[in-house]
Amino acid sequence: MPPHEIARRGIARTFQTSNCSSTRASYKTCCSDGTPTGAPDLWRNSCSCRACARSRSSTARPWRKVIDFLDLQPHRDSLVVNLSYGVRKVIEMARALCTRPKLLLLDEPSSGLSVEETEGMAFWIQDIRTALGITVLMVEHDMSLVSAVADRVLAVNYGRMIALGTPREVQEHPDVVKAYLGG
Repeated sequence: MPPHEIARRGIARTFQTSNCSSTRASYKTCCSDGTPTGAPDLWRNSCSCRACARSRSSTARPWRKVIDFLDLQPHRDSLVVNLSYGVRKVIEMARALCTRPKLLLLDEPSSGLSVEETEGMAFWIQDIRTALGITVLMVEHDMSLVSAVADRVLAVNYGRMIALGTPREVQEHPDVVKAYLGG
């Protein structure tokens, strides 16, 4: 299924942020008319004709709301390449949120982040769940983040499920301890 069809079904995922655009342009390419309608409309977002400008002004709300929600206002006109890695990870989430998903897939959201940045990521994930009502499914190895945000955890070893339950239940499961801690 093409990515725009997946988005139409209410599923979004994080992906690499382009280093060649501003933060604002990065979001706007993910928002067309405020609904997930397909591949980013790069032509309309970069064109300077009046019709396109009017069209862009009608799509401003979704990405502005996401920027406000994730406190990214200080970075809205910055080149992504000039931002810290932690801010880039939040921008990845913002791009996904611009499609107004029902389900947000996060692939190792704390990878490469400091302890403080991981705590910030936990805050955003919790806020996305509670304030926006979006279901979050993530692949993550950082158990501090998993414990902070997960209701249920599935532990897998070599493609096989070894435990399912609360973060605490899974962390204490003998098969998890053996597989991940060598116990």
